[in-house]
Amino acid sequence: MERALAIVERELRRFRRSPALIMMSLMVPIVQLVVLGHAFGGNVRQLKVGFVDQDHGLPALKVRELAGAVAANANTFGLVGYADEGSAIRALREGKLNGVLSVPPDFSRRVLAQHDPHIALIEDNTDGFVSATLAASLAGLLDAYGGTRIAPRNGARSPHLDVVEIYPYVPYIQYLLPGSIVMSIFMMVMIGGGIIYIDDKARGLHEGYLVTPITRLELILGFNVSGAIKAVMSGLVLMTVGTLIAGVPSPFDPLKLLRLFVVIVLTATALVSMMFLLMVRMNDPLMPRAMFGVLNTLLYFPSGAVYPQQAFPGWMRAIAAADPFTYAVHALKCLLLKNTGFSAIWADLGFLAAFSVVSMTIATLLFRRTL
Repeated sequence: MERALAIVERELRRFRRSPALIMMSLMVPIVQLVVLGHAFGGNVRQLKVGFVDQDHGLPALKVRELAGAVAANANTFGLVGYADEGSAIRALREGKLNGVLSVPPDFSRRVLAQHDPHIALIEDNTDGFVSATLAASLAGLLDAYGGTRIAPRNGARSPHLDVVEIYPYVPYIQYLLPGSIVMSIFMMVMIGGGIIYIDDKARGLHEGYLVTPITRLELILGFNVSGAIKAVMSGLVLMTVGTLIAGVPSPFDPLKLLRLFVVIVLTATALVSMMFLLMVRMNDPLMPRAMFGVLNTLLYFPSGAVYPQQAFPGWMRAIAAADPFTYAVHALKCLLLKNTGFSAIWADLGFLAAFSVVSMTIATLLFRRTL
């Protein structure tokens, strides 16, 4: 029993010498509680709706005034004016808008004649939470206009909302696929890159590299490239298998595959660079394993992979703005669910590239010998 107690004492002393590990183990459940508690079920707000007035009559003006009142009070959506429907739909496809409210040319005449007036809501149905919220909010707006959105058999006297979905039906498994691809890349980065990096560092292998003519930049670059290759392979496998399981249309279209490959490569590079930046001064081999749970929660859920960011509080949106997951998930959603081109995701690609360069530069400057 005395020898067993000696082992217990040794392990407790060792644990006490790692205050960062103790704090990390305490932070994981707290971070999960705070982040997950705000990541699901919030009210979707601050959507962007394009407004196209092809009628320019007083009834159409009343619709716009009511929409402006909703934007000012409930803050569910805000209006962005467009001169024609074509430019508004292009902005919708590129992700600049969440929906387009189009007033047809004969709207005022039909309202005054009490002859079944219609207003079209053209929505991005790749996000079911956003589209459902938008349709419900605008239906309520037309109720406030003075009638019902369901036309009776003898013809409606008040505007009727026609919902138009610009994409085929998107099941939730397809909605989750982009986040799953990014998560597979992140897991390979942590397991095949971060944990191996710390274990090699603890064994002194890095000191062996540094007695050769290799420079710090070359060493960090080698670590990043090798980690990125493994992460890209993981992302490509899940992308291929996931598109087949989820039933994504045209999974093997050459141009789509090329765009997806570019996004996956930049995502892997950004996450590997971030991982080395976080672990470049780390020596405890247990820390990456503890950090994995915190980063998993802190990066994945605020990215909008499982619930729209428009439902998040302000502090979570601030995290999402600096989170590389956010830009990778958005780019993959555009390519997989909307089949867009590079024009819709150039900002995401630019952020991932800049994030990689900055992270790797700082990691190189912080890297130092331990002997």
